[in-house]
Amino acid sequence: MLLRPANMAGKRKMEIEGMHILLIEDDLVLADGISRILRGHEMAVDVAHTGTDACALLDRIEVSALVLDIGLPGIDGFEVVRRMRNKGNNTPTLLLTARDAVQDRVHGLELGADDYLVKPFATPELVARIKALVRRGSPKSGEMQIGGLSLDTFSKRLRVNGRVVELSVREWTILEYLLLRVSRVVSKQQIVDAIISWGEDLTLNAIEVYVSRLRTKIADAGVRIRTIRGFGYVLEKTDEQ
Repeated sequence: MLLRPANMAGKRKMEIEGMHILLIEDDLVLADGISRILRGHEMAVDVAHTGTDACALLDRIEVSALVLDIGLPGIDGFEVVRRMRNKGNNTPTLLLTARDAVQDRVHGLELGADDYLVKPFATPELVARIKALVRRGSPKSGEMQIGGLSLDTFSKRLRVNGRVVELSVREWTILEYLLLRVSRVVSKQQIVDAIISWGEDLTLNAIEVYVSRLRTKIADAGVRIRTIRGFGYVLEKTDEQ
């Protein structure tokens, strides 16, 4: 479950809403500690403990950022980065390493990692670096638009023909996911995998309910969420547009 501390300012809450992190760390105690910290900052977190599991997960789910320990058993962090980049996966990646040798850091960056953090590290720095990576990986413009629908990813605000429309957190994450894949068919399971961590419970029927609500809220925008029977949904312009 995503945690929402009551004392957080509204602007800061909206800034990080929907961030989904994949953490790969073989130290179970450290992995548990890091995941708790990130969830405390309203991030959804999936955790794996081996490089093999990491590669399998990256083939199944989409995440906002990858936090990856280098010293993993079997397939190490370097090899995970190499394989994902060779597959065209550009997920922002932060390496965690106990190795402070310059050549190790350079090697990781040359393979395609975006940043690194040497253990032991201060947790505020870890959180700040993750947020910075995700911001850099986001579209330069905070506004995505199709027809009369405008989604501002910075202020987390939806406008339909210039009118602000309120969305729940789930509605927002689903609409953003569809808009980033406009004209592409996505399955309900893909949506579930992308917007929640494994510890959460979100059924395929719930996705149908949220999509139904979204259809009502964007009905006048000149776009629609069309059901492709047996496959999933596609966000597209209507014929009038």
